[in-house]
Amino acid sequence: MPNNIQISKVNVKDAATLLELSRTTFFDAFLHQNNPADMEAYAAAAFTLPKIQLELNNPDSEFYFALVGGAVAGYLKLNYNAAQTELKDAHAVEVERIYVLNSFQGQQVGKQLMEFAMQQATSRQLKYIWLGVWEHNTKAIGFYKIKGFGPFGSHNFMLGSDEQTDILMKKEL
Repeated sequence: MPNNIQISKVNVKDAATLLELSRTTFFDAFLHQNNPADMEAYAAAAFTLPKIQLELNNPDSEFYFALVGGAVAGYLKLNYNAAQTELKDAHAVEVERIYVLNSFQGQQVGKQLMEFAMQQATSRQLKYIWLGVWEHNTKAIGFYKIKGFGPFGSHNFMLGSDEQTDILMKKEL
């Protein structure tokens, strides 16, 4: 990993920073393609301090910050066992969130976070890593394909009042 990118585990004391980062990266990634009211409705439920604290306290979920030169550049959320949103497979890990701030795009931060996720899965001797990605997020889909992920299904995702489709992708380890 490049010397200027560090990955560190997020603790409950970092909840406010994680909350701000989560909102910022989510809106940066999707606002230009979605109705602002649907974005706000989703964020009002998903991105609250109590919700973030609950997720941080879940023993089957782990958050990690990517730091570039000491500055928080992005984050990763991994779900194991019952914390997984869908499959709940003890032999797998879900990458529920992987986001990089716009100002750090193109600096290999997402690549390093994904490689870190794969290292975590391999160290736990899991069989595969999986995720869901919005069908219209072509940049992310391309990134996951380069990393060896392939589609295996889909599910619906409610963004406010807008029902959207996520493509489920996985990579065998």
